[in-house]
Amino acid sequence: MSALDSFLNASGGDPVTLQTALLSLLLAFALTQAIGAVYTWTFKGMSYSRSFVQAVAMGSIVACMLMLAINNSVAAGLGIAGSLAIIRFRTSMRDPRDMVFVFASMGAGIAAGLKAYPAAVLGTALFCLAAVLLSVSEFGSQRIYDGLLRFVLPTSSEAEQELARILKRHTRHFALVTLREVSQGDALEHAYQIQIPDQSRRVKLVRELEAVAGIQDVTLLMQEPTVEL
Repeated sequence: MSALDSFLNASGGDPVTLQTALLSLLLAFALTQAIGAVYTWTFKGMSYSRSFVQAVAMGSIVACMLMLAINNSVAAGLGIAGSLAIIRFRTSMRDPRDMVFVFASMGAGIAAGLKAYPAAVLGTALFCLAAVLLSVSEFGSQRIYDGLLRFVLPTSSEAEQELARILKRHTRHFALVTLREVSQGDALEHAYQIQIPDQSRRVKLVRELEAVAGIQDVTLLMQEPTVEL
């Protein structure tokens, strides 16, 4: 055995050649480059983090390096596990989807480090395909656009039935939230919580309300950013 082979297999276990180690590390990095790219393409949150994407791409190298270092050695595995137990990762991830991408990165690195190359490649390909399909199909999203509708109507107006017909026609559900006097009691300010099933109905709803005799200050406040991130 040469000095190089002795150096590469100092931890014991099955022999690991320099070519095998290099192939495993490069494959792990390439696979997580694809995972990071898919994360960037399918990201729809409000706080994009470039450092997180880079961490996903680099995490597989660490995982692969650890698996190559263990190299079927029980003693090495126990030593690495004990060392990692000391580390405390305090970075919190509010989005469960980010955590799944981190696990995918670690999985690709571990599979490459164990020299399970078909599992690493096929698993990464299926994960990326699933992420793209779920993003394109908007799986799990709700097509409900909650909003707050406000308008002022004179107290002597007889347009209550017309208002009810308009709201029923353009909303899935509506509920009166507040009703208060304005203009020294000559008018009432209405506030409705509404659910609009179709985004295109917003403009039609506002225009039909503005056409009602006596109605003033029609305002529609949509709240999609607080409903789904």
